[in-house]
Amino acid sequence: MSEIYLDNNASAPLDPEVREAMLPYLGDVFGNSRSAHPRGTRIKAAIEHARAQVAALWGCDPGEVIFTSGGSEANNLSIKGLAFRATQRKHLVMSAVEHLAVSAAVRFLQRLGFSSTTVPVDGQARIDAAAFSAALRDDTLLVCIQHANNEVGTVQDVAALAARAHTRGALVHCDAAQSVGKLPVRVSELGADLCALAAHKFCGPQGIGALYVKRGLELEPLVHGAGHEHGLRSGTHPAALIVGLGRACELALQRQADDAARMTLLRDRLFEKLRGEVPSVVLNGHPTLRLPNTLNVSFPGVLGYELVEKLEGVAASTGAACHAGSPEMSLTLKAMGAKPDVGLGAIRLSLSRLTTEAEVDEAARRIGHAVRLSRPPAAP
Repeated sequence: MSEIYLDNNASAPLDPEVREAMLPYLGDVFGNSRSAHPRGTRIKAAIEHARAQVAALWGCDPGEVIFTSGGSEANNLSIKGLAFRATQRKHLVMSAVEHLAVSAAVRFLQRLGFSSTTVPVDGQARIDAAAFSAALRDDTLLVCIQHANNEVGTVQDVAALAARAHTRGALVHCDAAQSVGKLPVRVSELGADLCALAAHKFCGPQGIGALYVKRGLELEPLVHGAGHEHGLRSGTHPAALIVGLGRACELALQRQADDAARMTLLRDRLFEKLRGEVPSVVLNGHPTLRLPNTLNVSFPGVLGYELVEKLEGVAASTGAACHAGSPEMSLTLKAMGAKPDVGLGAIRLSLSRLTTEAEVDEAARRIGHAVRLSRPPAAP
């Protein structure tokens, strides 16, 4: 039985065209970008070309792109790097559905004397706008707004929230790890001062990400050394990974609209097929304002983590990948106020541009079969 991979929000497969772009830098084309000889200058040119490709996707200047080891480091560099330079403002705001890379960084800063406010979300994981406005203070340094939720896919109105934050003099960090490559993410349109991405979420390589830092902002580096990445992230550049990220961004810019339309159709087809298999299935998250590839559903009466463990031939998740196998309700569903039978019965199904219609139909059949096997037999 061939496996159907529907866990792309955890990590998407490497696009063959991205792999092809990386291969030379895993072989004969090697060197250090700081070296003055031809090998070094060739590597430097490849890195700067990739930086321009990332900038084109974000709609920013290449000098505002900082390469990191992934989305988690990008989020941490943004939040901690800004906080470590703060002198007056010592208050942070974040939503209740932020990724742990954001929320854990904020909690760490609380130990250093910062205060924070967590803004609640509604039953569809949308940030409460009134509560957000009330959370802003004269000493608010930064607000953290996830563009799209990694578990249920709900998309936030970052631009409107950012505008409110800016009126109070606060800066805006946007975790766009799940939305880049799936939705248009133009930093100026979002109103973001800082923005994070992770290559492997949109068919790029694992181990590489980037942080947008609006020109003029000063961050304290987390990794000190020889001053790579405009002094913000020292360490020898992983050329192959950076080239792969650049190519993934280039492909996303070319294909994003078509890919989103196709994945939306497949996502909705999957839900309809699941509803045919299990009429009691519940959709979690916003019905329309969500990622085109993400379907989070619950099967009341079935524990999601047990279903995923028993499910043969379909790779899925019970929520964020770092929570896989946990019998507890996911952080996002808790914040949404999900009832226990819904929250504990949730699984996340996430597609990529490589997912096929045949895979979607067969996955629905296999999931439906597994749900029926998992439910206790009806009393006679």
